[in-house]
Amino acid sequence: MYDYTGQIVRAAAGRDRDGLFCVVGVDQEQDRLLLADGKQRKLAKPKRKKLGHVEILTDQEHMYDHPAIEKLKQGQALTDKELRRALAAFRAKEV
Repeated sequence: MYDYTGQIVRAAAGRDRDGLFCVVGVDQEQDRLLLADGKQRKLAKPKRKKLGHVEILTDQEHMYDHPAIEKLKQGQALTDKELRRALAAFRAKEV
């Protein structure tokens, strides 16, 4: 499975539908993305979702440049607060 770490997605199915998340990892064994938003889904316990149940909002051509997202991609430690701020900035830019 492709490494989607650092990409911003919107949940398309489930009780968290329309929620904005960041992909913090990939579960290779079960082909699921690990999603966190820093508030209801913390980095310590990310949500596992199938790729078909999310809408990818960023890709290789349209990457979201934020220091917190860059830290995540480089494998550095990230806090829930930094992740919340990155997602809030993305929401503000998106609208």
